[in-house]
Amino acid sequence: MIYFNLIIIGDEILHGSRIDKHFAFFKHLLESRGLRLNQVQYLPDNYTFLVKQLRRSFSDGLPTFVTGGIGSTPDDHTRQAAAEALSLPIERHAGAVPFIEETSLKRGDALDSASHQQRLLMADFPEGSDLIPNPYNKIAGFSIREHYFFPGFPVMAHPMAEWVVETYYADRFNTVDNAQRTVWIFRMPESHVAPIMRNIEAGYEGIRSFSLPSVGWSTEDGEVIPPHIEFGIKAVGEACSRIDEAWEIVLKRLDDIGAVVQHHAP
Repeated sequence: MIYFNLIIIGDEILHGSRIDKHFAFFKHLLESRGLRLNQVQYLPDNYTFLVKQLRRSFSDGLPTFVTGGIGSTPDDHTRQAAAEALSLPIERHAGAVPFIEETSLKRGDALDSASHQQRLLMADFPEGSDLIPNPYNKIAGFSIREHYFFPGFPVMAHPMAEWVVETYYADRFNTVDNAQRTVWIFRMPESHVAPIMRNIEAGYEGIRSFSLPSVGWSTEDGEVIPPHIEFGIKAVGEACSRIDEAWEIVLKRLDDIGAVVQHHAP
């Protein structure tokens, strides 16, 4: 199983002027291919802090998606922070320049204009970076050390991320089995199911349990879902071969303690 990290950069998300549309997309992008999201960070447009966090991320050794902060204005720090985190110089990527020239000419800016020179900063990446194509406006992102840097705009970042996983990780799609069993438990506190969780995890290596309390809700057609616990076990890889046996034990112990169980949670 391969796990990915996600770093979402931007004051506008942290301060609430923009709603994050990245987390749900990246989670689905990975899970639909049998991959997994390991952790998510939301970071401000603060150069010093970005350097610190990117340095830590590079040292983690996990493939990482990074969105935001690769534009050409003074509040875009991601390219420079990535370079400093790796102790690398910034260099102009010759392959990125023609796309920016094309954009400038389409907008009526001469190649010796101040606007074009400002736009060219988006071709400056940490030394040794590879390009990530941008089908929306052709202004490339970049990758280095299995970190993939995209613009903050979902309309650009999302197809670029799809290109990354299809290009670099297709051989890892759906290579590891996953299994999960779930029920809803009504009228019972979590403290009553905690011993079952501990015993199953102790007796079945590789199987993990989970318990997610809910205060309940009402559906659009007026059905009232009362407070309950979404309770279950999950397994990855070889442990999947033991999940049904473990689940039978879980159900038996839930019955022993008088749990009111709904087996097919909507």
